Amino acid sequence: MSTPVAILAPAKINLCLHVTGRRADGYHTLDSLMAFVDLADRVEAAPAESGQISLSVDGPFAPALAGLGDDNLVLRAARALARAQGIGAGARLRLTKVIPAAGGLGGGSADAAAALLALCGLWGLGRPADLAAIALGLGADVPVCLSSQTARVTGIGEGVAPAGPPPPGAVMLVNPGVGLATKAVFDAFDAKEGNAGTTAPVPPVLPDDVPAMIRALESCRNDLTGAACSLQPVVAEVLAAIGEALGCRLARMSGSGATCFGLFDDAGAAANAAAEIAARQPGWWTWSGRFTARA
Repeated sequence: MSTPVAILAPAKINLCLHVTGRRADGYHTLDSLMAFVDLADRVEAAPAESGQISLSVDGPFAPALAGLGDDNLVLRAARALARAQGIGAGARLRLTKVIPAAGGLGGGSADAAAALLALCGLWGLGRPADLAAIALGLGADVPVCLSSQTARVTGIGEGVAPAGPPPPGAVMLVNPGVGLATKAVFDAFDAKEGNAGTTAPVPPVLPDDVPAMIRALESCRNDLTGAACSLQPVVAEVLAAIGEALGCRLARMSGSGATCFGLFDDAGAAANAAAEIAARQPGWWTWSGRFTARA
């Protein structure tokens, strides 16, 4: 019997996110620089009876997924891979959820990518040639989450170009305890006048030190910030709190929100800032740590 396979699913942050257009089919095209942090869900795949694919979820943010049922991205990923590869074997999947749901951190996408990788290992598939296509069919952020390495992501997620390792800085994340549906944020973005998005260039490669990285990112932005703040004004409060934190070099929203991040020179400064914000806002979720990349 096959040995269970466990894969970590790191959270991503959008160091910048530019909306570059909208296709005829309604999908928005993006130009984004994504990095990953050492906050990670965990997906384990174990053998099961032929054709039976099941999922259990635990962890602090498991309740947020309780109503998804078969629509959970982990199950969708498993079934998509099985169909594409003609696999009749089953799997018992377990997801440990520590990334806030609907928070702009790509947790669902990371979980789907981790499920694909875990099942490739469990079912002895290696790295199928169509794995990236399967991933894209599950969501725009899933292909980049297959490697969990810093990348410039373009189009609707199909363009993934390595952007070099991040510098040895630190990251603080803050979520005010609200969720933002990606579709609702894009709808709000589309409803705004003059919503063509920014045309500032996205750095193709991250500089190797924090000050240079900040300089490269300062001309960029997250074009969805205004839309997210219009739906959840508390996002603006979070950005202000992060920006005022001692040692914060850059404060920005990740993805479609509501999680925002701050970039710092070192882990101690990020941890102190997170502790101070948590003390002032006990209802907000805070985290501090470092960039990471899957080997």
